[in-house]
Amino acid sequence: MKEAKTQATVNVGIDSLWKCLSKDLHSILPQVTPNFVQNAEVIEGDGSLGSVILFTFGPDVPKMKYQKEKIVELDESSHRIGLQVIEGGHLDLGFTFYKLSFQLTTVSEKQTLVDVMVAYDRETEETGSPSKSTASALACIKCLENHLLSTDAK
Repeated sequence: MKEAKTQATVNVGIDSLWKCLSKDLHSILPQVTPNFVQNAEVIEGDGSLGSVILFTFGPDVPKMKYQKEKIVELDESSHRIGLQVIEGGHLDLGFTFYKLSFQLTTVSEKQTLVDVMVAYDRETEETGSPSKSTASALACIKCLENHLLSTDAK
């Protein structure tokens, strides 16, 4: 198993960002990143641990049409969520295992440190690197930050 990691500090409090990631991701992500995620829906479960979310990708993701992800980690107390691809997407691109995790840590009342980790295995070394995924995950986090800042300003 290999890993790719990155992190960023965002200018929103941990509680509002955690709510976006853990409860509202399927409804907010298509609003804030329509060219990346056109649609997201919980197709199994209630959005808690073990639930499955179907992501349908937009034009900014030309190599993938959809991806089913299962919530395999969800820890409210430590603000950690992990989503494992179970069908489509990265698995169609030569990865045999692909899991994206977010760990949130309070920096201050209005700042949160976001650690992003991709754990993966691939069929061959020619299969791409997940560095684009960590960059995409950070871009999504920045879009969530902008969304939260704009809704707080209203």
